[in-house]
Amino acid sequence: MATQLPLPRAERRRIRKLDRKTRNADVRVRVRCRVILKVASGLSRRQAAREVDCVPSTAWQIVARYLREGEASLIDGRCDNGVLKVDEDVRGWIEQTLEGSPQDFGYSRPTWTLEIMVAIIREGLDIRVSCGHLSRLLCRWGIRRGPSKPIVLCPWKAGRRKRRLAKIRRLVENPPPREVVTFADEIDIHLNPKIGPDWQLPGKQRRVVTPGQNEKAYAAGAYDLRCNRMTYVESDRKTSWLFLNLLRALLGAYPWAPVIHVILDNFKIHKSHVVHQFLSSVGARLQLHFLPPYCPDDNIIERIWRDLHGNVTRNHRERTLGALLDRARIYLAGRFDFHVGRCIHATSW
Repeated sequence: MATQLPLPRAERRRIRKLDRKTRNADVRVRVRCRVILKVASGLSRRQAAREVDCVPSTAWQIVARYLREGEASLIDGRCDNGVLKVDEDVRGWIEQTLEGSPQDFGYSRPTWTLEIMVAIIREGLDIRVSCGHLSRLLCRWGIRRGPSKPIVLCPWKAGRRKRRLAKIRRLVENPPPREVVTFADEIDIHLNPKIGPDWQLPGKQRRVVTPGQNEKAYAAGAYDLRCNRMTYVESDRKTSWLFLNLLRALLGAYPWAPVIHVILDNFKIHKSHVVHQFLSSVGARLQLHFLPPYCPDDNIIERIWRDLHGNVTRNHRERTLGALLDRARIYLAGRFDFHVGRCIHATSW
């Protein structure tokens, strides 16, 4: 038999408004509002529980509490529990602490654990939190546990590095009329898969079959940010001829451009004698702009190569290097205006 739960029109509207305005995180409040509205419309508590997707006993408790306390029963009873232990000031202190290392606080371990963080919070702020509660807070704040990124510090002085990067940034943002600015770099493609994280079933570890005998190919690309165009060449060797083929492909891809600017790193194949000879033969049409040493984050094409590894080469299942290269080309062609240059060997120049 359905429970009699008459709701005045104004009260019904307030409950509907509370249901709409409640954030997704406050699921309990939304469930209470919807159970009350469905029971008030004539459904039994069991039917309301089925439609709201909760157990019948919960619907019984919600209706019983509503009959005793009215609209106040819809609000989470924990809202008056007092001041939160972990407020915004504590959050800022925790985030600042995590920028350092446990060794800064006298621990021998170089990486963070929940137990060490709990101990440091107790020592530094005299606040006691459990590992489980801290884990939920870190997840809510977007603080994650992941692999660190190895870097090499740039040997240049800060002023010199900033001036070079500022000059390149001005060129990218305001290039001269009809001139093209590209970011260039090389990528290694191995038949031996790059191993990366993946979702796995409980108690099982995903297996990635490796070829045993590795094979390698090398590609070079130049990315035009304004036109979203990728100029691309491949080779079986990572030498100056690979880079020269890329420069030759750029001249073919932009025959109308008076100057093609190429922003790149300081890899030795970019500065060899044959490269200087080729640049002299084409005059001012090609201009190379070298980034400061060890500044890969300032080369946009590095992010494209990371995406290529994540979408093609990591944990791949291809059995031949040719099939893997085909997949790489298909991926790039799906993202960019893709121009593949012809590879000319050194004996043909």
